[in-house]
Amino acid sequence: MTGTTTDASPPMASGPETGAAATRSAVPAQSLAPGDVLGALGGSLRGLSGQDVSARQRRYGLNELPRPRKKGQWRRFAAQFTDLFAVVLLIASGLTFLAYGLQHPRDVGNLQLALAIAAVVLLNAVIGFAQEYSAERTAESLQAMVPHTCRALRGGERQELPVRELVPGDLVVLDTGDAVPADCRLVEAQGMSVNNAALTGESAAAGRSAEATTAATVLEARNCVFMGTTVLTGTGKAVVFATGAETEFGRIFRLAESAPQQKTPLQRQVAVMARRVAGLAVVIGAVVLAVRLPTGQPLITSFVFSLGVMVAMVPEGLPATLSVSLAIGVRRMARRQALVKRLLAVEALGSTTVICTDKTGTLTQAEMTVTRLWAAGEPHAVSGVGYAPDGEITAAGSVRQLLRVASLCGNARVLPPSDQAGWRVLGDTTEGAILVAASKAGLDLAAEEAATPRTAEFPFDAALKLMSTVHADREAGGGLFVHAKGAPQELLARCTHIDWGGDRRPLTDELRATVTAANDDMASNGLRVLAAASRPARQQPRSRDEAESGLTLLGLIGMLDPPRPEVAEAVRACRRAGIRIVMVTGDHPLTAEAIARRVGIVREPHPVVVTGAELDAMDAAGLDAVLARDAELLLCRVSPEHKMRVVAAFQRRGEVVAVTGDGANDAPALKHADIGVSMGATGTDVAREASVMVLLDDSFASIAAAVELGRSVYRNIRKFLVYLFSHNIAELAPILVATFVGFPLVPLMAVQVLAIDLGSDVLPALALGAEPPEPDVMDNPPRSPREPLFSADVVRRFVFLGTIQALGVCAVFFWHIHASGIPYADFTADNPVYREAITLTQAGIVVSQFFNALAVRTDRESVFRVGLLSNPRLIVAGCIGIALMAAISYAPPLQAVFHTAPLSAADWAVLTALGVLLLAAEETRKWALRRRHPMTKGDQR
Repeated sequence: MTGTTTDASPPMASGPETGAAATRSAVPAQSLAPGDVLGALGGSLRGLSGQDVSARQRRYGLNELPRPRKKGQWRRFAAQFTDLFAVVLLIASGLTFLAYGLQHPRDVGNLQLALAIAAVVLLNAVIGFAQEYSAERTAESLQAMVPHTCRALRGGERQELPVRELVPGDLVVLDTGDAVPADCRLVEAQGMSVNNAALTGESAAAGRSAEATTAATVLEARNCVFMGTTVLTGTGKAVVFATGAETEFGRIFRLAESAPQQKTPLQRQVAVMARRVAGLAVVIGAVVLAVRLPTGQPLITSFVFSLGVMVAMVPEGLPATLSVSLAIGVRRMARRQALVKRLLAVEALGSTTVICTDKTGTLTQAEMTVTRLWAAGEPHAVSGVGYAPDGEITAAGSVRQLLRVASLCGNARVLPPSDQAGWRVLGDTTEGAILVAASKAGLDLAAEEAATPRTAEFPFDAALKLMSTVHADREAGGGLFVHAKGAPQELLARCTHIDWGGDRRPLTDELRATVTAANDDMASNGLRVLAAASRPARQQPRSRDEAESGLTLLGLIGMLDPPRPEVAEAVRACRRAGIRIVMVTGDHPLTAEAIARRVGIVREPHPVVVTGAELDAMDAAGLDAVLARDAELLLCRVSPEHKMRVVAAFQRRGEVVAVTGDGANDAPALKHADIGVSMGATGTDVAREASVMVLLDDSFASIAAAVELGRSVYRNIRKFLVYLFSHNIAELAPILVATFVGFPLVPLMAVQVLAIDLGSDVLPALALGAEPPEPDVMDNPPRSPREPLFSADVVRRFVFLGTIQALGVCAVFFWHIHASGIPYADFTADNPVYREAITLTQAGIVVSQFFNALAVRTDRESVFRVGLLSNPRLIVAGCIGIALMAAISYAPPLQAVFHTAPLSAADWAVLTALGVLLLAAEETRKWALRRRHPMTKGDQR
């Protein structure tokens, strides 16, 4: 067993599978004695030889997760053109180009229009691709959790190796603070505990031993450690039995990869809108063609005329406006510490109805903190949070002795701030919290360790829930002392006395009951409680039982991972906004409930608490019944499969679900959710890859801020939809009227439609998209996912505004034509009166859109109350649009392109009056709406 095997595969499995994959289904690694493990896995105490390593690397590949299946950059760019609205615009561009080719003589305006529409689609694709590419590159630059190097024995020598070069059978060396590089079976372990939160979601330290176990699964085995987890305390050696995709980490990665990427509500709504707009444009264009053909007009002329109708129906500037508005939302979220990887995810956040949130690091600070002590029958509060030694303790002698003993009986270290990080703990975080509390009490721990050097240690035993150390007290003439700490009930059973303010008293039944009551009180408040004890020893203890007996109890230490201070207000904001918050965690129910109460997720005396085991026993109907209950819900001790099942159940109920998580175990649910939110500072690379948003500060409060911005983005999208589609009616109306009254020419040429849609209207629409959140944006429940983007209110509003604009522009066009006295049949495209009339039509739309932009800024409130000039960007954008229109009217080169003519001051006065009339009509409608439906707060959930 001590020699180097030449078998290139671990001969552990039987059957058709061998090697790393086989260790999951054949002879379980956890059931073997330490002396048999190396032989079963084809390893050696000297490590593998170079020949073995090469052979196994060829067979099993590198120890790395497969790269996520991503489309090539060109395919991803091409995908930007598959959006239905982009397809509609491309078809419009193609038909316009076709019309240009069929006309004799050819109208260069149609060619310009075709190229311009295609350019808009290209611009929209570039903006969307660039934003997503930039966000993904930023996400990839965040530090991955899987370690890059590790220590292993190769050919009898300890070497530092790249993690990716490990193979099954390698013997790795583990120490406190190391990240585990692969799935391994321990063959040696001294006081080892690990943090499995990345896999299980449970933040408590998990003890590890090299002894054989009868655990049913490898993941439950105390003698196995797993890729992506961290060694908190102790040292050991372990033989690799699974690498890369065959690890538990890899299993979850595959599960996440198989989960489909969900479409956002806005994606679905835009697709529906595109279908409806395209269908309506085709129908109206066909009707116009059918009406014009019997009049004797040439087929090509009639086709171009009807094509102009179709182009007028499609808001060419909408895709670019939508993309830029979403990009503005992305930048605003980035300033609030939320990195969004896909543009459309911005709006989806605003429609979130359920947030399934993790606990550790998201709601809490991921820094264990001692908050309460019990010594000599008295409780003592500890102030300050986190690992910085800032805070106060009533430092009585009994308290100092309690913290002194508990600190000496541990292996963690508190590291001071550096350029890369703040205060942090190397080792078990509970031990680190005790060290911080001791510093707050004024103890000089370095001096204490020097005065009482450790002579022996009995490491933490997960079954006994205890650890103890032996120290020589130099100040007491070299006498020995045993210090112990662990679970209160376990340690209490080994104590015969209690320290009562310096008085060593026998531990009577009455005093035991007092200690138990103090422990229960601290535990009921969600604290993790440890007890500490000590005794003098005449000689070095020969066994653990000898050391951990006849102890004197010093007191109790209560600690917790404190909630982030900003979370409670964020939870209140989400409640006010009608969003249901469900805690989904791998932690114990009592711990989860305590934190949930502190941050306000739980307020009822008896919330619904469901464990993973209970979820396993539920069928789909039972789970639906639990989720349908109007009660506060906590899901505890859950697995990745449980999380994904819960998300799917919520989605079946029509909910828009946001899921937060940082571990690899969260990745499947993150990908399956409508919005997957991962952690940037502490999250795993698998979780970040599966999510569409990364919280750079890991705080739940950033989610609430992102929801507020998402809702604002959706409101702004509706504002510029009303703005854009109302002028589409104004563009279409004079063309339809001309068709039915027999006017031979179009009152608005296609190139003028282009100038309005892509020139005058784009900047005001962008300014509307950049409107800040309104004060009441978080005071109403989420909109229904089934509510269409073009809701009845939106359609009524743009029809109302568009009709007023249409009446105005039709009036000025036909008034000007009629005032000339020229018969309709005598008009030609070069007629000065006709050119003046179509200039009036275009300018009428541009001027009325300036006032329309002011009108649509608010849904109910008077724009005069919020301030006409409170959005200076909008005023500047509107003025630029009018200036562009003036240039088209007066500049000879532009007159030649757009077939326009100069307008008089009287013309501008009439058009301005029409714009003021539009604003007055909309203000009157809002006033009537406020009178009929006074504003009320949204229902709270």
